[in-house]
Amino acid sequence: MSIRRLPEKLVNRIAAGEVVERPAAALKELVENALDAGATRVAVRIAEGGILRLEVDDDGCGMTASDMALALERHATSKLPTDAIEDVTTMGFRGEALPSIASVARLTLESRVAGADGWRRVIDNGSLIAEGPAALAKGTRVMVEDLFARVPARRKFLRSARSEYAACLDVVKRLAMARADVGFTVEHDGRRVLDVQGGQDRLSRVAALTQRDLAANSIGVDVERGEVRLGGVISLPTYNRGIADHQYLFVNGRPVKDRLLVGALRGAYADLLARDRHPVVALFLDLPTSEVDVNVHPAKTEVRFRDPQLVRGMIVGGLRRALDEQGFRSVQRPAEAALAAWQQEPAAPAPTSGFLFGQRSEPAVHLFGADVAPPPADAARVYDRMMPFAGASAPIAGRAEVAEAPPPVAADHPLGIARGQIANTYIVAEAEDGLVIVDQHAAHERLVLEQLRRGMAGQAVPSQGLLLPEVVEIDEPACDRLEAAAAQLSALGVEIERFGPAAVMVRATPAMLGAIDCHKLVTDIADDLAGYDAALGLSERLELVAATMACHGSVRAGRPLNVAEMNALLRQMEVTPHSGQCNHGRPTWVKLAMDDVEKLFGRK
Repeated sequence: MSIRRLPEKLVNRIAAGEVVERPAAALKELVENALDAGATRVAVRIAEGGILRLEVDDDGCGMTASDMALALERHATSKLPTDAIEDVTTMGFRGEALPSIASVARLTLESRVAGADGWRRVIDNGSLIAEGPAALAKGTRVMVEDLFARVPARRKFLRSARSEYAACLDVVKRLAMARADVGFTVEHDGRRVLDVQGGQDRLSRVAALTQRDLAANSIGVDVERGEVRLGGVISLPTYNRGIADHQYLFVNGRPVKDRLLVGALRGAYADLLARDRHPVVALFLDLPTSEVDVNVHPAKTEVRFRDPQLVRGMIVGGLRRALDEQGFRSVQRPAEAALAAWQQEPAAPAPTSGFLFGQRSEPAVHLFGADVAPPPADAARVYDRMMPFAGASAPIAGRAEVAEAPPPVAADHPLGIARGQIANTYIVAEAEDGLVIVDQHAAHERLVLEQLRRGMAGQAVPSQGLLLPEVVEIDEPACDRLEAAAAQLSALGVEIERFGPAAVMVRATPAMLGAIDCHKLVTDIADDLAGYDAALGLSERLELVAATMACHGSVRAGRPLNVAEMNALLRQMEVTPHSGQCNHGRPTWVKLAMDDVEKLFGRK
């Protein structure tokens, strides 16, 4: 077959396949053009997910009639004043967006510069069908209709209108997040779905485009190394989502989906979140144009860094430092569904005799970990005489204890003072501004993990030698992995040595774990070393091993604690980094504000 020169229309359609694969891609190009034109307001209108119609209206600098004609030619752009493509600072620069879109849709372009008349050009699938004067304010209006109507092979691969609309909205949100100084509105099928005003600060803009309560559960990030700067907001580990759709990454103001940045983000939250949970973040990386190549992908969603290790280390270190500085902070409010579960009980009819608290036949109750016996029969008769109007007789619900020291003041402690224990699992504490409920197992698990991590950093964890060393039989490959990591495990307080081809001998365990099942501990450590052998280095695998060990040695749910133990746990949480979330990213404590408590009882 002989070589031939392709016709112009076919060339444009091939180019459109690189730039415009769906309505959201066309919308991205049009909004980026508006931002590069200096717009302070961008209005987007979408019909049927963008398949039927896309419209972008801006108040930018506008174009003259001759500029409009040139803009509809391939490889014509105002965004590259010189040939130095590596120094580009605009959002788009390929010069293919408008002609590519016009080759697979009906495109109407209207524009006016200040002090001149507006002009209008209509291109239908590559052919100019109309042009003439147009009435509009300074700026540009672009309308794209019937995308891929004459390219059925492309049209049939589009998703439903709902899916295409979601992709369009995500594109606008990312661009709006990158430019908090610009106002954005989005209408879909005549209904306004997004309206953000220009001139917002970064945190307010991110919260407005994600979730309103992010502002109360986020951390600011501001790191600078030489000419590279990292800023933005990240969520507390306990404020997370099941999918990574709320992770917004920007390089020099351009939204990207780069694997290096995503990997660094995952590394920063490595031991703070479960593997199936994801933080909410908006990170803005600014660096000299000579240090990054933005022309790697036709849609410019991927970048290549000159020094990727510097960028990764900056993200991981900067985020970990910001998270470490938050100490025991956690999500401050319980879930709305949990709060709604509290109900006011209807008034009960007046009873005739007995105690206030319930039936006398109830078993003993637990108070601060101690059993309290039901009252004797003569005490019941006394209460019967004193409370003839009360309900059925019941045991006394608590007893006074002799104070050995002045009671602590709740105002002196952020997590308050322990007042009791529920179901031998949750500690109830009174703080100055509300009621604090602590999951004792999750909280202690995090405290143990942080102690183990300090051991990995050089402060050896105290170990406790076994009176009789215990032999654990496991398969030979697991023994090989344990033997290779024996020196590092020793820093964590686990002393093991090889005992034949398919067994290891445990001589000591971390003292903080107390009496534990050595066989289960060693087996779990071997499983962790195997499960991440290929993907992670030894130090990263040991982080996961430490999390497993912490779970073995933490205070279990169902264990009674006395008041001193509960307060000791609260005080240790207040001075331990990341104690606001357990090793799986769930909160270790929640606070019910006094206003919420008073609302439950109708006081407000």
